Amino acid sequence: MDILLIAGLWLDGSAWSDVASTLRSLGHRPVALTLPGQGDGSTSATLDDQLAAVLAAVDAAPGKPVVVGHSAACTLAWLAADARPERISKVVFIGGFPTSDGKPYADFFELRDGVMPFPGWEPFEGPDSADLDEETKRAFAAAALPVPQAVATGVVRLTDERRFDVPAVVVCPEFTPAQAQEWINAGDVPELAKAKHLDFVDIDSGHWPMHTKPAELARLLAAATA
Repeated sequence: MDILLIAGLWLDGSAWSDVASTLRSLGHRPVALTLPGQGDGSTSATLDDQLAAVLAAVDAAPGKPVVVGHSAACTLAWLAADARPERISKVVFIGGFPTSDGKPYADFFELRDGVMPFPGWEPFEGPDSADLDEETKRAFAAAALPVPQAVATGVVRLTDERRFDVPAVVVCPEFTPAQAQEWINAGDVPELAKAKHLDFVDIDSGHWPMHTKPAELARLLAAATA
């Protein structure tokens, strides 16, 4: 099974190295995507540019791939399901939820000089980063890639109701499946409230399980392809 892996803000495809290695050992074909504006020197990349790269990977897959989005990239994975509902077998959301139509993609932190740099660890104190040691935090911050402004502030456009037919899985790291279901029931995640096939999987980690629990995350992703 082809499994397309899209990392969240400030990360490129290399974030999935350990996850991809385990997935290959389990017989899958992981494709870790590095999108426009992720370390290629471009600060002018847009959300549409990133979506086009994801769709190119979907179209290049020999079968119907699983599309995995982490954190903010959960929205990119869902945009792919909206654009290619007949070509995607499943969407997996890790540590996040898809943004609704008409909302900005990820304008969460301060923009400076046309980009949204990593804001440091203070906003992520608590469950998000509790399982990251200081060395890992330093390495993450040093390697963090500023997000182009036109990606962060790009407006999400969802147009095809068939996206709700695509099976979806929420992998719950710093929150529990019960909390995720509660947020959806409360109307905080309207896109997933309409999903017709939605499952939840728990993983005991912080917000970046690809760094702290890569083998376990890979096994969960492999199970999700079944």
